[in-house]
Order: sequence, then C-alpha cells, then structure tokens
Amino acid sequence: MSDDLFEGTPTSSGDYDSSSIEVLEGLEPVRRRPGMYIGGTDDRALHHLAAEVLDNSMDEAVAGHATRIEVKLEEGNRLTIADNGRGMPIDEHPKFPGKSTLEVILSTLHSGGKFSGKAYATSGGLHGVGVSVVNALSEHTRVEVARDKTLYAQEFSKGQTLGPIETVGAAPNRRGTTVSFTPDPEIFGPRQFSAKRLFKLARSKAYLFAGVEIRWKCAPSLATDDVPEEETFKFPGGLADHLTQRVAGRECVTAQPFAGSQDFPSVDGVSNGRVEWAIAWPLFSDAATSWYCNTVPTPDGGTHEQGLRNALTKGLRAFGELVGQKKAKDISADDVMAGAEVLLSVFIRDPQFQSQTKDRLTSPEATKLVENAVRDHFDHFLADNMERGKALLGEVMERMDERLRRRAEREVKRKTATNAKKLRLPGKLTDCSGEGDKETELFIVEGDSAGGSAKQARDRKTQAILPIRGKILNVASASADKIRANSEIADLILALGCGVRKDCDADQLRYDRVVIMTDADVDGAHIATLLMTFFFQEMPDIVRKGHLFLAQPPLYRLTAGKESRYARDEEHRRELEETVFKGKKIEISRFKGLGEMNPAQLRETTMHPDSRSLIRITLPPEFEDRAAVKELVGQLMGRNPEHRFQFIQNKAGDLDRELIDA
Repeated sequence: MSDDLFEGTPTSSGDYDSSSIEVLEGLEPVRRRPGMYIGGTDDRALHHLAAEVLDNSMDEAVAGHATRIEVKLEEGNRLTIADNGRGMPIDEHPKFPGKSTLEVILSTLHSGGKFSGKAYATSGGLHGVGVSVVNALSEHTRVEVARDKTLYAQEFSKGQTLGPIETVGAAPNRRGTTVSFTPDPEIFGPRQFSAKRLFKLARSKAYLFAGVEIRWKCAPSLATDDVPEEETFKFPGGLADHLTQRVAGRECVTAQPFAGSQDFPSVDGVSNGRVEWAIAWPLFSDAATSWYCNTVPTPDGGTHEQGLRNALTKGLRAFGELVGQKKAKDISADDVMAGAEVLLSVFIRDPQFQSQTKDRLTSPEATKLVENAVRDHFDHFLADNMERGKALLGEVMERMDERLRRRAEREVKRKTATNAKKLRLPGKLTDCSGEGDKETELFIVEGDSAGGSAKQARDRKTQAILPIRGKILNVASASADKIRANSEIADLILALGCGVRKDCDADQLRYDRVVIMTDADVDGAHIATLLMTFFFQEMPDIVRKGHLFLAQPPLYRLTAGKESRYARDEEHRRELEETVFKGKKIEISRFKGLGEMNPAQLRETTMHPDSRSLIRITLPPEFEDRAAVKELVGQLMGRNPEHRFQFIQNKAGDLDRELIDA
C-alpha cells in the first residue's frame, strides 16, 4: 500500500463515532422517507394512501371472501373504507408475544398475508408495507374488525399504538375490516382528499371486479355536480360496461367492441390467474388506455400491455393475409393502438412491479400469458364477422400507410442531407441508414466515452448517435447571439434538421424519436434538464407532438448466482433486494456512467426497444397554455437566481430527503 495514502493533515474523528449511527425502529423510516414508500408527499401520494387501503378490501373480494365495500369521505379529511370480508386476524401473533396480529399488521413493515400465496392467490399488495405505511403517515387511525360475531378495535397515531386491542362488544350481523384514517398534516401539509378523485377510484374498482358492490358516501359539503353524496357501483359486465360508458355517443370503427375474459392455464392444478379486456376504436379519437394488475392501476403499462399489443398486431397481420392484403405484414402495434380506447386487467400470482407505487408491471411471464389468451379471441372477433374484420383492418392500414409515407419522406430528406450536403451534418453524428421496418431514433449522449458504447450498442439501421460535451448552454438565460454561437447547439440543430423557434416544424424532423440519454446521477439529470429546456424554447413543436423522450439507464446491477437484475435508483435497488433477492447473497455494482457499461449491457437495459423504458416528455394537462410553462421554465432556468431561491424555499417541505442525501 502506497504511503501517500496516509499523507495529509490529520483530522479529528471524534465527531464520527457510534453515537453518529442512527437505528430507525418501527415505522420511523416511513415518516423520515415517505417518498421511498409512496413516491413523495404530493396530491398523488396522498391519494395513494386511499388506494392502498381500498386495494386490501379488493383483495378480499377477488379472493371470494367479500361482496361489499364501503368508501366514505368525511369533513376533516377523514376517510373510511370498510368491507364484509374475513376481517384481519386479532389473535396474538406467534412471533410477537403480547401483540395482536392486527397490531403487527398496522405497525410493522413487511407483514401481511400476501407473501406465501396461501391467503390470497392474486393480490395487489406484495411487500406488506401498504396499510402500515398508511398508518405511519396518518395523524389518527382506527381499525375495527368483526370476526366470529364480535367487534374488536384498536387505535394508532403517526404509526404508534395508542393502546391494546379492545373488545367492543357483540356484532352478530357484522363481519370484515373497517379502516378510518386522517393523513398527517406534518407530512402532507394542507392537502385534502379530492372527492372527485376518490369517487372515480371507487367506480373503477367496481368495474375491475364484476362480483363486488362498492358503496360511496361523502359529507354533503363535499358533494358536487360530478360527485353525489351517495352512490352504489355494481357492474355485472365488468370492463365491457366501463368501455360502453366511455365511448357512449361516439361512432366507432366496429359497432361491437372487442371485449372478453380468459383464465390462464393452471399450474399443477392451481389457478394461474386471468385476463379481462375491452377495446373500441372510435373515429377521430385520441388513444386512451387503462392498464391494471390485480385491480391496481399501472399507468405506465408494462408486460401485460406488451402481450395485448402483440396479440392485436399478430391477429390483424394474419387476418390481412387471410383476406389477401399482403401489405398487412407491415402493420405495427402503434398502428393498431392509435386512437383506441383500451381497458386491460390481469390477475396474476406474485406480480413484479417497477416500484412500490406499482406504476409499471415487469413480470416477464405476463406478456406470453396475455398474448396467448387474447389472440384466439381476437382471431374469432375478426373472422366471425368478415365485414367487421375488414373495417378494422382498413382503418389500421390507413394509419400504417400514413406512418410509412412520413417515414419515406424523412428517409428522402436524410439521404439528401447525407449525400448532397455532408458538410452540413455535424462531424460527431453517427447516422443510421434509415432501413428496416422500425422507426428511426437519435440518441443524444453525454460524452465521447458513452457515445462510443452507444455506437456499438445501437441498431445501425434505425438508431443514430450524437455525443455532446457535458453540460450544454442554458438557453433560458443566454442571449440569442450566444445561442447561435454555441457549437454543441449548432450540431444539434443541424442533426435534427427541423429549424428552431417560429421556424421549427416537427414534420421536417429527420428522426421519429429524439432520445436524451444521460448518466443516472445528479449531473446526468442536470444535463437532461438543460436539453429539455433547449427543446422547449428552441424546438417547441418537437415537444408538442411527442417526439422527445428520456432514456432510463440503470444505476445498479445486482447479481446473485446466475441471476442479474438492473435497478434505476436507490429505491428500485432496495425493492429488488427485498423481493427478487431476499435472503440471497448479492453482489452490487454501481455504474458511474454510461461509459462504464459495456455495449451489451447498454443495449439490453437502455437502447433495445423490447427491453428498455422510455419517458415521453410532454406538456402536463395543467400547463396546456404554453405561456404558463414558459413562465415556470423562466423561473427555474432563467437569469434571475432569486426566482429559483424563492421556488426552493416554497417547495423545500415537499422534498424527499433521500434524494438530497444521495
């Protein structure tokens, strides 16, 4: 060992000893780091608490033990959810002498009846953190359990037990669990439950499981024209009923929607779950999709979505061949899904999600299960009524022709620019050939090292690479002359070929997608922010028309034996440790940047369309007015630092300390 490791001025170690090491017990980690468990402390996170409790009642219904659920919103931000299921166990837990099982469930992380699969074949809860997290983040929680004709109750505050479980008295005509809670203002500030949002949540759950009745109530002061004081939801037709309501009054390509359900093949005599779907193709409509797994919404889709896309695409291609439409072989999944109203719900055993908030399903087996289950039904849907099948095929092929026409125009422009105007393309650009069936992409990559890996990892036919040097100019605080003089920005403008500002025309864009691919760290996030600012200000039409994306490279690689998984961030790493690798000896490697990943890893995790995850950059609904976005961008990225300072002060209470510490 080199002596120079020990050189330098000695410092005192007295301020770092055993007293510096904290051990958080019980539910204290949840209150310290709520973002790790519910994704933050904003409105979405607040309503995630309601979803966690409602999901538990839905699991009882799906398992066949409950037929009725009640959701009641009272003044004072108090929410009560009750079911007539089996009721949480109230006897003493064998591993916690002196504590009821009810208390263990409410006050201990990773406790519950959904790990072994004995109590629930399929469930929305997986990690045993749902209701305990709700308890930890609530100012007051009361749980009532009716079992064996007796009513029991226990109360909590901020995750702490206020007293032992009590026997309230006889309850001969009651059974099930009732959870009442008030979110803690120390965590969520002044935020209140939205009656409209909860009303929609309750209604959607009833659609997802046809056998359950959900009763809604709210205080008279909270009722509106859209939200009644009382309503009962029960939909025997399930998703088909929901779809009928969504497309009511609109003309569709097919008079009858494509709807149905199918059990998955059982394994060793045990049910492997089921899938239900309902799809319509309204005329002149934007696409609207809703994906669910075990009644839990997965807004980012996932492997069950991919299975449906595969089934529909392959089915239409085969039908096209059957009726003599040879060009149908070029139909893509996007052609089929464009403008479609889609509802898909799967029930599977031991599902895997991207995070605790369950935004995306990642269970690999779901793709084939859904594809195989839906494909046969879709083939019959098309062939049983040939006119209906031909109408849908014709509509989809029109979209296909339009897509291919736009691609051909871009190819002409690209080849013209490459062959006739080579000097006008940036030297660092490694262009794609533009050949093949897939759409073209430009990856904007941070640094030459990462650019080298990306060039080896890419699909040469469809993926182009443009390396940039670190942090580009902040265009929000720079003059027009300075922007024009910047070589990195000049290269970017030349590579895209669609003009800037008022002359920006997304139809002239040389690629179908522009993908920002930076390191999965703070510096990478900063560079991505600067690039997004550039596109919003200089090429707004690209953002408006959905051509801009963020790549999602991993930060960690976890390996146990022959099994390896990649984690996007700290939270995802902990989730994999607690689920996929629980109890195993894990080797964890951290990628310092994209340049550290070998081309095969970069291709598998970040660039290959079948295995990567992209985030589309769009304007959020609350900022439909571009002026509002411009004001926000100016505040956060503009010349006046006082605006940023004020923004940070106003939002400091909402920050996830985990991100700051990292």
